[in-house]
Amino acid sequence: MEPETLHRAFRDMLLLRRFEEKASQLYGMGLIGGFCHLYIGQEAVVTGIQYALGPGDSVITGYRCHAHMLIAGVPPKEVMAELTGRAAGSSKGKGGSMHLFAPERGFYGGHGIVGAQVPLGVGLGFAHKYRASDRISVTYFGDGAANQGQVFEAFNMAALWQLPVLFVIENNQYAMGTAVERSAAVSELYERGAAFGIPGGRVDGMDVAAVYHATQEAVAGLRAGNGPLLLEMMTYRYRGHSMSDPAKYRSRDEVSKVRKERDAIEQARQALIDCGHADEDAIKEIDREIKAIVNEAADFAQSAPEPAPVSLDADIVVSA
Repeated sequence: MEPETLHRAFRDMLLLRRFEEKASQLYGMGLIGGFCHLYIGQEAVVTGIQYALGPGDSVITGYRCHAHMLIAGVPPKEVMAELTGRAAGSSKGKGGSMHLFAPERGFYGGHGIVGAQVPLGVGLGFAHKYRASDRISVTYFGDGAANQGQVFEAFNMAALWQLPVLFVIENNQYAMGTAVERSAAVSELYERGAAFGIPGGRVDGMDVAAVYHATQEAVAGLRAGNGPLLLEMMTYRYRGHSMSDPAKYRSRDEVSKVRKERDAIEQARQALIDCGHADEDAIKEIDREIKAIVNEAADFAQSAPEPAPVSLDADIVVSA
C-alpha cells in the first residue's frame, strides 16, 4: 500500500478494534442485550476489501457485523446506540448487535441465520446485472457457514447467470467452536466453488495490503463481466465466537502466538514506522483520538433514549 493508504487503514482498523473492546465492556455491564459477536483480530479483512470497492457496490454479511457497518462509514455513535437498543441506533434500537443495516451506504446487513445472507447477496448481484450497471455484490460468510446447503445453491445460481458476486469466506479457523479440519472434508475452502466453475483463491487475511490488492484484482474481473469469484480470507478471531463463549477449544498460547506474530494492526503500525510515515508519538496520538471517539460513542449510547413503546408495531408488515 501507499503510505497514505496504509496510514488510513491503520487508523480504521484501530477504530474497529477499540470499538469492539468498548462493546465488550458495555456487554459486561449489562448494557448490551442478546448475543454479541466481536470482530477483534479480523480487522484487516473488512478494511482491505472496503478500500477496493466503489460507490454503488453492495455488501452483506452475517451476524458478526459491527466492523462492516463502521468501515462503510456509519458513525460510531449510531452503531453503539443500536447495540444498546436505543432509538438513535441504525435500526432504531430494534435490531441490536446482529441486525445492523445501512442500505444508503451499500450495507445490507447483518443477518442472524447462519449462511442466510449468501443467497441474498446473490440477489443483490442479480439486481446489479439486471440494471446493467458495473456494480458488484460482496457477500461475506464464515468457515462454518461454508458448509450450509444454501451456500452451494447460491454458487450455482451466481455461476449460471454469471453474476457480479464476490464471495468472501472469513475463515477464522474455528466456526462456532470446531476447527475447520474437524468439520470440513476438504479444508481448502477457496476450492468450494470449483464444481460450479467459480475461480477461488486464498489470501492472508491478517495482512491488510494483501487483502486490498487481492480484492482489487477480483473486483476488476467482476466489473468486466467475468462472473463470480470466491476468496478465502485466512484470519483469526481473538475472542470467543460470541461473548458467551469461553473458547476452551483452543489454548491461550495459540491465541497469544497469533497476536504476537500476525496481528494486522501491529503489522501496519510497524510498517508505518519503518517507512518513516509515522513515529511512536504519532501512533500514540492516533490511539488517543480513536479512544476519544469510541468513548464519546459509548457515552452517547448510554444517555440516548430507548424506543418509545408506541414504536413497537412500527415497520411491521401485516396482511389483512
